[in-house]
Formats: sequence, structure tokens, C-alpha cells
Amino acid sequence: MYNPFLEADDDARQDIELVERARNGDRAALEALILRHQAWIYNIAVRMVFQPHDAEEVTQEVLLKAITRLSTFEGKSQFRTWLYRITVNHILNMKRRGGETEPHTFSSYAAAINNIPDLDLPDPKTVPVEIPLLVEEAKIACMTGMLLCLDRRQRLIFTLGEIFGVSDRVGSEIMEMSADSFRQNLSRARRDLYQFMQNQCGLVNEKNPCRCPKKTKGFINEGHVDPEHLLFVPEHFERINEVASGTVREIEDAVDRQYAALQRSYPFLQPDNPARWLQEILEQPGIRTALHLN
Repeated sequence: MYNPFLEADDDARQDIELVERARNGDRAALEALILRHQAWIYNIAVRMVFQPHDAEEVTQEVLLKAITRLSTFEGKSQFRTWLYRITVNHILNMKRRGGETEPHTFSSYAAAINNIPDLDLPDPKTVPVEIPLLVEEAKIACMTGMLLCLDRRQRLIFTLGEIFGVSDRVGSEIMEMSADSFRQNLSRARRDLYQFMQNQCGLVNEKNPCRCPKKTKGFINEGHVDPEHLLFVPEHFERINEVASGTVREIEDAVDRQYAALQRSYPFLQPDNPARWLQEILEQPGIRTALHLN
């Protein structure tokens, strides 16, 4: 799968070729350009707003901005840098979405989890999907919720640097800060999140009583997991550590490697019906006219 964060000259040239063809009215080139980046923007958006349907809206908004501004791309930076700067600026400035809720702290989040009782897993005959999928859904919902304890800028830096393994150089270009600042901000976000997990999560510290299987039924009862509509665990999926393998940064500390491996075990989500998305984007008023699509 294409990875926009690899520092590969061939990928950068292909982006530029598609941009030039799209600006000359080549609809197929524009479609190819969107599909190269759509899922990556979507996976960033999910970690910013939690709910996939909100992330779909954010992704479409970003892509619409990028398409309508395509004529302003001057090639002074890589297209990747230009596109993901639009993504970052849009996310930092957008209104709060429903799934993002009011900002909460790590302590309030821990209290909310602890208030959910430990229960036995549901009877397999009473749910429409396999029990391991429900446990995985509860785990990923909980870990995604943890990210919302970071502010938006921290979340973006953590998503780029830790989850997708983006290098300090590429991350700093996208976030428009120095490489040192990117690295320091990533270190702070990592420290805050992993300190919380060390004190709360049984996945990383066996002394902690919190266990995903014990919380799964409580998550269902509270409406955080819907067995009829899993948000984060499609039956067949790739994981981030597979699709982003070429960018994964080396981490010297063995404990941090454990946390990073857990974060990168998230499913790499695919937008629901990307062909429909593409059609909706290209049918937006002004898009065909602005790019003179054939």
C-alpha cells in the first residue's frame, strides 16, 4: 500500500505528475491522487474526533480544500508536505465534533473507566459477531479515547510521530516547526500518555486490574461498543505497523517500544465506500469547473 510518509523520490515524483495532469483536467489523475491520500487523512482524522462518521466529514472537508487550492501548489515543497499542512491546519482550527466531546483529563478518563463495572463476557449466542472482535473493539475504543486527553496539537504530533512513525524531518515540515520542537513535543505527548497507561492499563502493566475482556460488556451496556455496528474493527483489516512499516521510527527504550507496538497495532481503517466518497467530492459545485475536468 502507498505510504505518503516514506521519504521516497519516486513517490514524490508520482504525486507531482498526478497533480500536473489533474490541473490540466485529467479526472482519472485527480481520482488517483485522492485515493493515494484519502485513507491516511481519514486515519489521522479518526484519532482527532473519535467517531468514524465525523472523521469521514473531516476527510471530505480536507480533500475539498486541497482540490480547490490545487492551482496554488507551486512545487516549492513536496506535495505530501503541502497536503498534510492543509490537513493539520484544518484539524487545528475546526469546530469540535460530536465524538470529540468536551476536553477531558487523564484523571477524569481513568475515573470514567474505573466506574464501568467488571463483568463476564456476553453470551456468544446473544451477539451478532465473535466475542474476540468485541474485545478488540473495546480495546481500541478505549485507546482512542485516551488520545482525546491530549490537546489537538499533541494528538497530531503523536499520531504522526508515534503511530505512523513519521521522521522528525517530515513531521516538522508538516507541523511547520523545527525538528527539535517536533521531537520534544512528541516526547511530552508520549510521556503523558504512557504514564497514564502505566498506571491504568492492564495491557502494559499486569499489576493494573483493568482488563479489556472484563470491561467489554460494560462498554456495551454504556453504549461505547455497539455489537451491531463495530466502529474500529472490520472483520478483515491491515494494522498500522503493516501499512506504515517503512516509516516506523526506532525507539531506544525497551518500555517505550512496548507502548509503541500497542499503538501501532491499531487497525488501519479504510473509509466506508471510498468510490462513493470520490463521486461526492467530484460532484461538489465548482470542482469540475475549477479544474476543467474532462
